[in-house]
Amino acid sequence: MRNLLPIFTVVGLIVAVWYAAVAPMNIRSALDQLERSDHAVVPAGALERREVSVWYLLVNNPNQIAVTYDLERSRLPTPTQIGYELWKSTGEMLLRGKAMSKRSLLYHGWVTLQSTLWGFFLGTTVGVMGAIFIVYSRIVELSLMPWAIISQTIPIVALAPMIIVLSSQIGIESRGLPKAMISAYLCFFPVLVGLTKGLRSPALSQMDLLKTYNASSVQVFFKLRLPASVPFLFTSLKVGIAAALVGTIVGELPTGAISGLGARILIGDQFGNPLAIWAALFAAAIIAGILVTFLDLLQRFTLHQMGMRV
Repeated sequence: MRNLLPIFTVVGLIVAVWYAAVAPMNIRSALDQLERSDHAVVPAGALERREVSVWYLLVNNPNQIAVTYDLERSRLPTPTQIGYELWKSTGEMLLRGKAMSKRSLLYHGWVTLQSTLWGFFLGTTVGVMGAIFIVYSRIVELSLMPWAIISQTIPIVALAPMIIVLSSQIGIESRGLPKAMISAYLCFFPVLVGLTKGLRSPALSQMDLLKTYNASSVQVFFKLRLPASVPFLFTSLKVGIAAALVGTIVGELPTGAISGLGARILIGDQFGNPLAIWAALFAAAIIAGILVTFLDLLQRFTLHQMGMRV
């Protein structure tokens, strides 16, 4: 409970602020809808209401504030509405035996998760190999690290369409591979930087001790550098897996895909369904939380087996 209390406190504050923001965000839409239903609102007329602040509308229409929390196509849905939409597209589908239906977020989440894991594997592999070369070669460090840093300044929303177009031109028909490449692009950098820092973390006295034992470079790597870098590596992996998920979702937006959480967000935007967008965003957050939690548990187990304090 001591560890969970701060988490619940922050979540409670976020939910409270969220509910407080619903009324001012939705009051204009609510009054428009009420006026079309022949209800009296102040001021009358959509053009007149656009010229005044939302606070004026709230003060002069106190009896209509409750309507802002029940709009079907609101600008800002309530957490309750989003939770119900999530249940309809996940739990209810699962109970009805339609978990892999294209209307189910479980199906779309699985499509996104597959590309995320492939991209995470590819990005982690590139990051680990790059870190090893950087640590053992000054030339590689001077030539590779600046380009790795520069690569992260390119906006992913600009790079994603380029990767997809180039992939189709060279004959890659599968949409999964370009998404994995975009995911790996965001994933490799934190792994590269974190592992480089970890491999260089042993103290000079420790390195000198192994030299006195006439240890080879391979023995120094496996007996000192690699064990010392494990905490750094897992921290980087937790950042990388979240970045990989973001990369996959961004990669789904310009492809015209009909499957995946990114596709659900795009379709919800095109059809003016904010609840579908928010439900997909929450599903992505839940997947990211599960993946990071799994890596955290794996880190605790690994460090415990290595005799380190967790």
